[in-house]
Amino acid sequence: KTVKGLKKSGSTQEQFRHWDVLDTKQFLSAIHQIAEEKGISEEKIVETIQLAIAAAYKKDYGEKGQIIKAKLDPETGEIKITQIKYVIEGADEEGYVTGPLPQKLEEDYGERKFKTREGEKPETEEDENKLKYSPEKHIFLEEAKAIDKKLKVGDELITPLETKTEFGRIAAQTAKQVVIQKLREIEREVVFEEFKKKEGEAISGVVQRREGLMVFIDLGKTNGILPPPEQLENDNYRIGQRFRFYIVKVEETPRGPVVLLSRSHPRLIAKLFEFEVPEIETGSVEIKAIAREAGSRSKIAVVSKEEEIDPIGSLVGQKGVRVQTVINELSGEKIDIIEWNEDAAKFIANALSPAKIVGIKILDATRQHALAEVSDDQFSLAIGKKGQNVRLAAKLTGWRIDVRSSKEAVSSEEAEKLEKTNADQSQTS
Repeated sequence: KTVKGLKKSGSTQEQFRHWDVLDTKQFLSAIHQIAEEKGISEEKIVETIQLAIAAAYKKDYGEKGQIIKAKLDPETGEIKITQIKYVIEGADEEGYVTGPLPQKLEEDYGERKFKTREGEKPETEEDENKLKYSPEKHIFLEEAKAIDKKLKVGDELITPLETKTEFGRIAAQTAKQVVIQKLREIEREVVFEEFKKKEGEAISGVVQRREGLMVFIDLGKTNGILPPPEQLENDNYRIGQRFRFYIVKVEETPRGPVVLLSRSHPRLIAKLFEFEVPEIETGSVEIKAIAREAGSRSKIAVVSKEEEIDPIGSLVGQKGVRVQTVINELSGEKIDIIEWNEDAAKFIANALSPAKIVGIKILDATRQHALAEVSDDQFSLAIGKKGQNVRLAAKLTGWRIDVRSSKEAVSSEEAEKLEKTNADQSQTS
Protein backbone atom coordinates (compact mmCIF):
# COMPACT_ATOMS: atom_id res chain seq x y z
CA LYS A 1 0.00 0.00 0.00
CA THR A 2 1.16 3.56 -0.64
CA VAL A 3 0.04 6.85 0.84
CA LYS A 4 -0.15 10.20 -0.87
CA GLY A 5 1.22 12.97 1.28
CA LEU A 6 4.96 12.88 1.60
CA LYS A 7 7.90 13.66 -0.61
CA LYS A 8 11.44 12.62 0.16
CA SER A 9 13.04 15.91 -0.95
CA GLY A 10 13.20 19.07 1.18
CA SER A 11 12.49 19.61 4.87
CA THR A 12 10.21 17.31 6.81
CA GLN A 13 7.42 19.89 6.74
CA GLU A 14 7.84 20.18 2.95
CA GLN A 15 7.45 16.41 2.76
CA PHE A 16 3.85 16.86 3.91
CA ARG A 17 3.22 19.72 1.47
CA HIS A 18 3.73 17.59 -1.64
CA TRP A 19 1.29 14.80 -2.40
CA ASP A 20 3.21 12.13 -4.30
CA VAL A 21 3.13 8.36 -3.94
CA LEU A 22 5.43 7.25 -1.13
CA ASP A 23 6.27 3.88 0.35
CA THR A 24 5.45 3.02 3.96
CA LYS A 25 9.07 3.15 5.15
CA GLN A 26 9.54 6.72 3.96
CA PHE A 27 6.16 7.65 5.38
CA LEU A 28 6.97 6.35 8.88
CA SER A 29 10.40 7.99 8.75
CA ALA A 30 8.88 11.39 7.91
CA ILE A 31 6.34 11.10 10.75
CA HIS A 32 9.12 10.24 13.19
CA GLN A 33 11.23 13.21 12.03
CA ILE A 34 8.40 15.71 12.38
CA ALA A 35 7.48 14.35 15.81
CA GLU A 36 11.06 14.91 17.01
CA GLU A 37 11.53 18.33 15.41
CA LYS A 38 8.20 19.81 16.50
CA GLY A 39 7.76 17.99 19.81
CA ILE A 40 4.45 16.56 18.58
CA SER A 41 3.30 13.01 19.25
CA GLU A 42 3.24 10.68 16.25
CA GLU A 43 -0.42 9.93 16.99
CA LYS A 44 -1.29 13.62 16.51
CA ILE A 45 0.54 13.69 13.18
CA VAL A 46 -1.33 10.62 11.97
CA GLU A 47 -4.63 12.22 13.04
CA THR A 48 -3.66 15.32 11.02
CA ILE A 49 -2.93 13.23 7.92
CA GLN A 50 -6.28 11.47 8.34
CA LEU A 51 -8.05 14.84 8.38
CA ALA A 52 -6.14 15.86 5.25
CA ILE A 53 -7.04 12.63 3.42
CA ALA A 54 -10.69 13.07 4.41
CA ALA A 55 -10.66 16.67 3.12
CA ALA A 56 -9.09 15.62 -0.18
CA TYR A 57 -11.52 12.71 -0.57
CA LYS A 58 -14.50 14.95 0.07
CA LYS A 59 -13.22 17.48 -2.46
CA ASP A 60 -12.94 14.97 -5.29
CA TYR A 61 -15.42 12.23 -4.45
CA GLY A 62 -17.77 13.51 -1.77
CA GLU A 63 -20.81 15.77 -1.58
CA LYS A 64 -21.21 19.15 0.10
CA GLY A 65 -22.19 18.76 3.74
CA GLN A 66 -20.95 15.20 4.10
CA ILE A 67 -19.00 14.17 7.20
CA ILE A 68 -16.10 12.11 5.89
CA LYS A 69 -13.58 10.36 8.11
CA ALA A 70 -10.37 8.63 7.09
CA LYS A 71 -8.61 5.93 9.09
CA LEU A 72 -4.94 5.42 8.30
CA ASP A 73 -2.81 2.52 9.45
CA PRO A 74 0.73 3.99 9.56
CA GLU A 75 2.31 0.52 9.67
CA THR A 76 0.73 -0.73 6.44
CA GLY A 77 -0.39 2.52 4.81
CA GLU A 78 -3.91 1.13 4.45
CA ILE A 79 -6.67 3.77 4.27
CA LYS A 80 -10.32 3.27 5.19
CA ILE A 81 -12.88 5.95 4.32
CA THR A 82 -16.25 6.21 6.08
CA GLN A 83 -19.20 8.58 6.09
CA ILE A 84 -20.85 9.62 9.34
CA LYS A 85 -24.56 10.36 9.72
CA TYR A 86 -26.30 11.23 12.97
CA VAL A 87 -29.58 9.58 13.84
CA ILE A 88 -32.37 12.12 14.43
CA GLU A 89 -36.01 11.76 15.39
CA GLY A 90 -37.34 13.71 12.44
CA ALA A 91 -37.70 17.12 10.81
CA ASP A 92 -40.51 19.69 10.77
CA GLU A 93 -42.11 21.39 7.74
CA GLU A 94 -39.50 24.16 7.79
CA GLY A 95 -36.67 21.66 7.65
CA TYR A 96 -35.48 21.86 11.26
CA VAL A 97 -34.47 18.80 13.30
CA THR A 98 -37.05 17.70 15.84
CA GLY A 99 -36.36 15.80 19.05
CA PRO A 100 -32.98 15.60 20.84
CA LEU A 101 -30.14 17.29 18.96
CA PRO A 102 -26.94 15.34 18.19
CA GLN A 103 -24.35 16.63 20.67
CA LYS A 104 -21.27 15.16 19.00
CA LEU A 105 -21.71 17.09 15.75
CA GLU A 106 -20.04 20.13 17.31
CA GLU A 107 -17.70 18.23 19.63
CA ASP A 108 -16.17 15.96 16.97
CA TYR A 109 -16.16 18.15 13.91
CA GLY A 110 -15.95 21.70 15.21
CA GLU A 111 -19.23 22.74 13.61
CA ARG A 112 -21.62 25.22 15.18
CA LYS A 113 -24.32 23.02 16.58
CA PHE A 114 -27.21 25.50 16.66
CA LYS A 115 -27.82 27.42 13.45
CA THR A 116 -30.64 28.39 11.09
CA ARG A 117 -29.62 28.82 7.45
CA GLU A 118 -26.14 29.29 6.06
CA GLY A 119 -24.86 32.82 6.65
CA GLU A 120 -27.84 33.83 8.81
CA LYS A 121 -27.83 34.70 12.48
CA PRO A 122 -30.64 33.43 14.73
CA GLU A 123 -33.12 36.19 15.50
CA THR A 124 -34.58 34.69 18.65
CA GLU A 125 -33.45 32.43 21.48
CA GLU A 126 -35.77 29.75 20.09
CA ASP A 127 -33.97 29.90 16.72
CA GLU A 128 -30.62 29.40 18.45
CA ASN A 129 -31.81 25.98 19.59
CA LYS A 130 -32.67 24.82 16.09
CA LEU A 131 -30.59 22.67 13.79
CA LYS A 132 -31.14 22.64 10.04
CA TYR A 133 -31.73 19.16 8.67
CA SER A 134 -29.18 17.95 6.11
CA PRO A 135 -29.60 14.61 4.30
CA GLU A 136 -25.81 14.35 4.10
CA LYS A 137 -25.36 14.64 7.88
CA HIS A 138 -28.57 13.21 9.32
CA ILE A 139 -30.66 10.12 8.97
CA PHE A 140 -34.17 9.61 10.35
CA LEU A 141 -34.60 7.05 13.10
CA GLU A 142 -36.93 4.87 11.02
CA GLU A 143 -34.38 4.64 8.20
CA ALA A 144 -31.56 3.97 10.65
CA LYS A 145 -33.53 1.17 12.32
CA ALA A 146 -33.93 -0.51 8.96
CA ILE A 147 -30.12 -0.66 8.72
CA ASP A 148 -29.36 -1.47 12.37
CA LYS A 149 -32.08 -2.09 14.94
CA LYS A 150 -29.78 -1.13 17.82
CA LEU A 151 -29.41 2.49 16.65
CA LYS A 152 -31.16 5.24 18.61
CA VAL A 153 -31.48 9.04 18.39
CA GLY A 154 -28.07 10.70 18.72
CA ASP A 155 -26.07 7.65 17.57
CA GLU A 156 -23.69 7.64 14.63
CA LEU A 157 -24.38 5.62 11.51
CA ILE A 158 -21.01 4.72 9.98
CA THR A 159 -21.04 3.77 6.32
CA PRO A 160 -17.87 2.47 4.60
CA LEU A 161 -16.99 4.21 1.33
CA GLU A 162 -14.81 3.07 -1.55
CA THR A 163 -11.17 3.94 -0.84
CA LYS A 164 -9.60 6.32 -3.35
CA THR A 165 -5.90 7.24 -3.39
CA GLU A 166 -5.77 9.33 -6.54
CA PHE A 167 -6.60 12.99 -5.95
CA GLY A 168 -6.72 15.99 -8.26
CA ARG A 169 -4.63 19.13 -7.91
CA ILE A 170 -7.29 21.12 -6.04
CA ALA A 171 -7.98 18.25 -3.63
CA ALA A 172 -4.25 17.84 -2.99
CA GLN A 173 -3.96 21.60 -2.35
CA THR A 174 -6.87 21.37 0.12
CA ALA A 175 -5.19 18.46 1.90
CA LYS A 176 -1.88 20.32 2.04
CA GLN A 177 -3.54 23.34 3.68
CA VAL A 178 -5.27 21.07 6.22
CA VAL A 179 -1.95 19.48 7.17
CA ILE A 180 -0.12 22.80 7.47
CA GLN A 181 -2.87 24.48 9.48
CA LYS A 182 -3.48 21.50 11.77
CA LEU A 183 0.24 20.99 12.48
CA ARG A 184 0.54 24.66 13.40
CA GLU A 185 -2.43 24.37 15.76
CA ILE A 186 -0.99 21.25 17.41
CA GLU A 187 2.44 22.86 17.71
CA ARG A 188 0.88 25.90 19.39
CA GLU A 189 -0.99 23.64 21.82
CA VAL A 190 2.22 21.77 22.67
CA VAL A 191 4.13 25.02 23.25
CA PHE A 192 1.30 26.45 25.36
CA GLU A 193 1.09 23.36 27.57
CA GLU A 194 4.88 23.26 27.97
CA PHE A 195 5.20 26.89 29.05
CA LYS A 196 1.99 26.87 31.10
CA LYS A 197 3.67 24.31 33.36
CA LYS A 198 6.60 26.71 33.77
CA GLU A 199 4.59 29.60 35.21
CA GLY A 200 6.38 30.82 38.32
CA GLU A 201 9.73 29.49 37.11
CA ALA A 202 12.83 31.23 35.76
CA ILE A 203 13.90 30.77 32.15
CA SER A 204 16.82 31.89 30.02
CA GLY A 205 16.18 33.85 26.84
CA VAL A 206 17.84 36.05 24.24
CA VAL A 207 16.74 39.57 23.31
CA GLN A 208 15.29 39.24 19.81
CA ARG A 209 14.02 42.73 19.03
CA ARG A 210 12.58 45.92 20.49
CA GLU A 211 9.37 47.64 19.44
CA GLY A 212 9.13 50.96 21.23
CA LEU A 213 9.41 50.21 24.95
CA MET A 214 8.40 46.56 24.49
CA VAL A 215 11.15 43.93 24.41
CA PHE A 216 10.65 40.57 22.67
CA ILE A 217 12.61 37.59 23.94
CA ASP A 218 13.52 34.43 22.04
CA LEU A 219 12.75 31.47 24.34
CA GLY A 220 13.48 28.77 21.79
CA LYS A 221 10.11 27.32 20.82
CA THR A 222 8.29 30.64 21.18
CA ASN A 223 8.82 34.31 22.00
CA GLY A 224 8.23 36.02 25.32
CA ILE A 225 7.14 39.60 25.98
CA LEU A 226 8.90 41.85 28.47
CA PRO A 227 6.70 44.94 29.04
CA PRO A 228 8.16 48.20 30.48
CA PRO A 229 6.89 47.69 34.08
CA GLU A 230 8.71 44.34 34.23
CA GLN A 231 12.05 45.68 32.99
CA LEU A 232 15.10 46.75 35.00
CA GLU A 233 16.45 50.25 34.53
CA ASN A 234 20.03 48.98 34.68
CA ASP A 235 19.51 46.44 31.90
CA ASN A 236 20.65 47.28 28.43
CA TYR A 237 18.46 45.12 26.22
CA ARG A 238 20.76 44.74 23.24
CA ILE A 239 19.78 42.32 20.49
CA GLY A 240 21.46 38.98 21.11
CA GLN A 241 22.02 39.60 24.83
CA ARG A 242 21.02 36.73 27.13
CA PHE A 243 19.13 37.21 30.41
CA ARG A 244 17.15 35.13 32.87
CA PHE A 245 13.48 35.97 33.28
CA TYR A 246 10.61 35.08 35.58
CA ILE A 247 7.56 33.62 33.81
CA VAL A 248 4.64 35.61 35.19
CA LYS A 249 1.81 34.28 33.03
CA VAL A 250 1.19 32.22 29.90
CA GLU A 251 -1.93 32.98 27.89
CA GLU A 252 -3.42 31.36 24.80
CA THR A 253 -4.36 33.69 21.93
CA PRO A 254 -5.47 33.16 18.31
CA ARG A 255 -1.90 33.92 17.22
CA GLY A 256 -0.42 31.39 19.60
CA PRO A 257 0.78 31.33 23.22
CA VAL A 258 1.89 34.60 24.80
CA VAL A 259 4.52 34.31 27.54
CA LEU A 260 4.64 37.32 29.86
CA LEU A 261 8.12 37.73 31.37
CA SER A 262 9.54 39.81 34.19
CA ARG A 263 12.95 40.99 35.34
CA SER A 264 11.52 42.95 38.27
CA HIS A 265 9.45 40.26 40.00
CA PRO A 266 10.62 39.51 43.59
CA ARG A 267 10.43 35.76 42.98
CA LEU A 268 13.09 36.05 40.26
CA ILE A 269 15.69 36.53 43.01
CA ALA A 270 14.56 33.35 44.74
CA LYS A 271 14.77 31.39 41.49
CA LEU A 272 18.25 32.74 40.72
CA PHE A 273 19.49 31.68 44.14
CA GLU A 274 17.96 28.24 43.60
CA PHE A 275 20.20 27.85 40.55
CA GLU A 276 23.29 28.84 42.54
CA VAL A 277 22.67 27.34 46.00
CA PRO A 278 22.39 23.53 46.26
CA GLU A 279 21.24 23.86 49.87
CA ILE A 280 18.02 25.52 48.69
CA GLU A 281 17.33 22.79 46.16
CA THR A 282 17.83 20.07 48.80
CA GLY A 283 15.62 21.93 51.29
CA SER A 284 18.36 22.52 53.88
CA VAL A 285 17.97 26.29 53.47
CA GLU A 286 14.66 28.04 52.86
CA ILE A 287 13.91 31.52 51.55
CA LYS A 288 11.18 32.86 53.84
CA ALA A 289 10.59 36.38 52.49
CA ILE A 290 11.76 38.80 49.81
CA ALA A 291 11.41 42.58 49.60
CA ARG A 292 12.56 44.16 46.38
CA GLU A 293 12.91 47.54 44.75
CA ALA A 294 13.87 46.23 41.34
CA GLY A 295 17.11 47.50 39.89
CA SER A 296 18.18 49.18 43.13
CA ARG A 297 18.16 46.98 46.23
CA SER A 298 16.58 43.87 47.69
CA LYS A 299 16.39 42.15 51.05
CA ILE A 300 16.03 38.41 51.36
CA ALA A 301 15.29 36.51 54.58
CA VAL A 302 16.58 32.94 54.88
CA VAL A 303 16.49 30.20 57.51
CA SER A 304 18.36 26.93 57.92
CA LYS A 305 16.54 23.69 58.70
CA GLU A 306 19.79 22.06 59.80
CA GLU A 307 21.83 23.45 62.69
CA GLU A 308 25.21 22.83 61.08
CA ILE A 309 24.36 24.87 57.97
CA ASP A 310 24.79 28.65 57.93
CA PRO A 311 21.90 30.01 55.81
CA ILE A 312 23.54 33.36 55.07
CA GLY A 313 26.87 31.75 54.25
CA SER A 314 25.15 29.31 51.91
CA LEU A 315 23.72 32.13 49.82
CA VAL A 316 26.85 34.26 49.95
CA GLY A 317 29.15 31.39 48.94
CA GLN A 318 32.91 31.15 49.12
CA LYS A 319 34.37 34.63 48.68
CA GLY A 320 30.85 35.84 47.81
CA VAL A 321 30.78 33.95 44.51
CA ARG A 322 27.13 32.84 44.72
CA VAL A 323 25.58 36.15 45.66
CA GLN A 324 27.83 37.98 43.21
CA THR A 325 26.59 35.76 40.39
CA VAL A 326 23.00 36.74 41.21
CA ILE A 327 23.97 40.43 41.49
CA ASN A 328 25.65 40.29 38.08
CA GLU A 329 22.55 38.65 36.58
CA LEU A 330 20.47 41.53 37.96
CA SER A 331 22.80 44.16 36.48
CA GLY A 332 24.34 45.18 39.79
CA GLU A 333 21.26 45.27 42.02
CA LYS A 334 22.34 45.24 45.69
CA ILE A 335 21.16 42.30 47.79
CA ASP A 336 21.03 42.14 51.60
CA ILE A 337 20.81 38.60 52.98
CA ILE A 338 19.44 38.43 56.51
CA GLU A 339 18.50 35.60 58.84
CA TRP A 340 14.81 35.01 59.43
CA ASN A 341 13.63 34.59 63.02
CA GLU A 342 10.33 33.58 64.57
CA ASP A 343 10.82 36.28 67.18
CA ALA A 344 9.40 39.44 65.58
CA ALA A 345 11.78 41.78 67.45
CA LYS A 346 14.88 39.83 66.37
CA PHE A 347 13.60 39.56 62.80
CA ILE A 348 13.00 43.33 62.60
CA ALA A 349 16.47 44.02 64.01
CA ASN A 350 18.01 41.70 61.40
CA ALA A 351 15.94 43.27 58.61
CA LEU A 352 17.31 46.75 59.39
CA SER A 353 20.89 45.60 58.81
CA PRO A 354 23.52 46.80 58.03
CA ALA A 355 22.49 49.25 60.76
CA LYS A 356 23.18 48.20 64.35
CA ILE A 357 20.01 48.32 66.43
CA VAL A 358 20.06 49.23 70.13
CA GLY A 359 16.64 47.74 70.82
CA ILE A 360 13.23 46.87 69.37
CA LYS A 361 9.97 47.73 71.14
CA ILE A 362 6.69 46.12 70.09
CA LEU A 363 4.20 48.98 70.23
CA ASP A 364 1.15 47.05 68.97
CA ALA A 365 1.42 43.35 68.21
CA THR A 366 -2.09 43.18 66.75
CA ARG A 367 -1.44 45.93 64.22
CA GLN A 368 2.19 44.84 63.83
CA HIS A 369 3.72 48.16 64.82
CA ALA A 370 7.25 48.30 66.24
CA LEU A 371 9.84 50.91 67.25
CA ALA A 372 13.54 50.46 66.48
CA GLU A 373 15.96 52.42 68.62
CA VAL A 374 19.38 53.23 67.20
CA SER A 375 22.35 55.36 68.17
CA ASP A 376 22.74 58.75 66.48
CA ASP A 377 25.54 57.56 64.21
CA GLN A 378 23.42 54.61 62.99
CA PHE A 379 20.24 56.56 62.31
CA SER A 380 21.00 57.46 58.67
CA LEU A 381 22.15 53.91 57.96
CA ALA A 382 18.96 52.45 59.46
CA ILE A 383 16.78 54.77 57.41
CA GLY A 384 18.83 54.39 54.24
CA LYS A 385 19.03 56.60 51.18
CA LYS A 386 15.61 58.18 50.64
CA GLY A 387 14.25 55.89 53.37
CA GLN A 388 14.97 52.76 51.34
CA ASN A 389 16.42 50.58 54.13
CA VAL A 390 13.55 50.98 56.59
CA ARG A 391 11.03 50.75 53.76
CA LEU A 392 12.43 47.41 52.56
CA ALA A 393 12.66 46.14 56.14
CA ALA A 394 8.96 46.92 56.63
CA LYS A 395 8.04 45.06 53.41
CA LEU A 396 10.21 42.10 54.38
CA THR A 397 8.83 41.70 57.89
CA GLY A 398 5.27 42.87 57.27
CA TRP A 399 5.57 45.25 60.23
CA ARG A 400 5.22 49.01 60.39
CA ILE A 401 8.61 50.15 61.71
CA ASP A 402 9.45 53.48 63.36
CA VAL A 403 13.13 54.30 63.74
CA ARG A 404 14.20 56.63 66.53
CA SER A 405 17.50 57.99 67.82
CA SER A 406 18.04 60.47 70.62
CA LYS A 407 17.89 63.31 68.05
CA GLU A 408 15.55 62.17 65.25
CA ALA A 409 12.66 59.84 64.49
CA VAL A 410 11.03 58.53 61.29
CA SER A 411 8.55 55.77 60.40
CA SER A 412 8.56 53.33 57.51
CA GLU A 413 5.36 54.97 56.24
CA GLU A 414 7.05 58.37 56.19
CA ALA A 415 9.98 56.81 54.33
CA GLU A 416 7.57 55.44 51.74
CA LYS A 417 5.90 58.82 51.32
CA LEU A 418 9.33 60.37 50.91
CA GLU A 419 10.17 57.89 48.15
CA LYS A 420 6.88 58.61 46.34
CA THR A 421 7.52 62.36 46.55
CA ASN A 422 11.03 61.93 45.14
CA ALA A 423 9.70 59.72 42.36
CA ASP A 424 7.01 62.26 41.44
CA GLN A 425 9.60 65.03 41.39
CA SER A 426 11.87 62.97 39.14
CA GLN A 427 9.02 62.33 36.66
CA THR A 428 8.08 66.01 36.65
CA SER A 429 11.63 67.11 35.97
